[in-house]
Amino acid sequence: FKNIVKRMGEDTKFNVRVGMLRGGMGKNTKAGRLMREDIAAGKVDLIVGTHALLGNGLSFKDLSLLVIDEEQRFGVKQKERLKVISNGVDVLTLSATPIPRTLQMSLSGVRDTSTIRTPPPMRKPTITSVQEFSKDAVQEAIRRELTRGGQCYYVLPRIADLEEAETMLRELFPDIGIIQAHGRMGRGAEANVAEFAEGRYDVLLATTVIENGVDIPSVNTIIVQNAQSLGMSTLYQLKGRVGRSNVQAHAYFLHKPEAITEQSAMRLQAMSDLGELGSGFDVANRDLEIRGAGSLLGTEQSGMAAKVGFDLYMRMLKKSVRQLRGLDLPAVPRTNVLLPNGEGSIEVGDGTRSSRAFQINKGYISDPAERLKEESAARLAESTAQLVDLTNAWKNTYGPIPSRVQKQLKTLHLHACTRILGIDLVGVDSSGDCVLRSPGLRPRHWVEICKLLPRGSPTKGLDVFFPARFNNGDEDLVISGGKKIDLKPIQRNVDGNNEEEEEWDSLDQEEAEAMKEISSALNVQSVDEVDIEKYPRFVVNGLDEVKAGTRVDSLLKVLLPASKVVYEKQQKDKEKAKVAAELREKRELMKKQQKERDTVQSRTFGQYANQY
Repeated sequence: FKNIVKRMGEDTKFNVRVGMLRGGMGKNTKAGRLMREDIAAGKVDLIVGTHALLGNGLSFKDLSLLVIDEEQRFGVKQKERLKVISNGVDVLTLSATPIPRTLQMSLSGVRDTSTIRTPPPMRKPTITSVQEFSKDAVQEAIRRELTRGGQCYYVLPRIADLEEAETMLRELFPDIGIIQAHGRMGRGAEANVAEFAEGRYDVLLATTVIENGVDIPSVNTIIVQNAQSLGMSTLYQLKGRVGRSNVQAHAYFLHKPEAITEQSAMRLQAMSDLGELGSGFDVANRDLEIRGAGSLLGTEQSGMAAKVGFDLYMRMLKKSVRQLRGLDLPAVPRTNVLLPNGEGSIEVGDGTRSSRAFQINKGYISDPAERLKEESAARLAESTAQLVDLTNAWKNTYGPIPSRVQKQLKTLHLHACTRILGIDLVGVDSSGDCVLRSPGLRPRHWVEICKLLPRGSPTKGLDVFFPARFNNGDEDLVISGGKKIDLKPIQRNVDGNNEEEEEWDSLDQEEAEAMKEISSALNVQSVDEVDIEKYPRFVVNGLDEVKAGTRVDSLLKVLLPASKVVYEKQQKDKEKAKVAAELREKRELMKKQQKERDTVQSRTFGQYANQY
């Protein structure tokens, strides 16, 4: 909260009204009641909070973005409440170690995911040691840290064990300062951690309450006793409490041999093996293999995928997802448009070139905050239909749109079309033709799109090229625009062996390769840098002969029909999936209610039988 206020608060150029809602600010408290009223009235732009934000009595005026930090800390009930709150809202989930269900959803394509693997500068990997508990090991670890002038964390899973551990530590080190922190202390735990951070004590004796939100660079040794009782996510989070400076850090996971289970042994082994910086995703992946993926639509956050084997389970799931998503084109966050004279570009200037980012005239929308809001809405529009609705609203509110803004809007329409069609790179080749690379486009996609187009034929002026390796043949497949063609042979040739496991594995590999190409497209300065013949692509012939300043119009003319049918098909699929999920929830509720009725009847019958 303090960092956000400092960077984006009302005293900065961003002038964002920031509020906070946390435990202790209930409905009956003055501060809690006033904050809830401000949130409901829209007087707060950004609200930071704990689970208190999930209360049933809280309403939002216009919630647009939900950011969930430390997602692994949320239980099933909180997740169900989040589903209600996030309906129709963009959601960004952050976690160093996602729970198995969340990770599995991202790996299977149900959720989009990105990974930050680059650590802060000067950081060193923490040296991890997994061993049996002994007083000698504890004494040696703490002595080494105190000798170099540092501090230590000593962590146990249960509050009841803290006093015994403190007695042991005072026997080993009579002269050191020890302070405790655990959940039952309330706000006192925060005060104790603050005193420890100021260097008044040598050892912080705590439960797992310190696994999140504690950043003390002077602490570079952590000892976790009874580590076999903790989950992999918690172990990794605790390990991350140290090594937050350029000093070499150590993590000791001590366990009781008699309490070790098969799963706990696998967890500790994973912590020992995965010691590199930024390995949280790998830790979560190992956790997924150990515990299973759980239920996508139910309440289980982990499950026994091991019954069929994790690899087979993921292949089965991906196959089902592809069958449900006929137009599973990879998402393109931004298209790199390299037309002559910068036409079609929306790149922001970097000092060496002028900015071509979308901007609205100050004379058209005079209020700076409102203008920034509308510019952002235009840039984030997912389709041309959304842009049309937005510009119609502008006309009703602000009047006719200036010609300069209209021209920029055409560029946004072009980018909406290219993103929907999976186009990551646009440019003119040496022959003067416009090449639009779409690494994830496959013949099965174009066959499906052509079926949905008017008269069932490809758009005139838009040719599609597929290299031979994507056509199960020896020659490149070329589908010319404007010509009525028989699509059935193409579909049979492409889909003939889709039931084979090897085919589905190759689809996974193709998808991964396509995403790599898409992520690197923004670094390309010219289409000549890319071997364009290797990729699926759209081609618009003779674009270099088109009058300067009208090339965007020419591209829009041929791309709009295909992008429109793809967007409409995807929206219909989403709506069907939503309806199916709602029906499933209703069925689950009916089953639950029937089970409760059966239980009541059984008890009533039992009582009646006992009377006789």
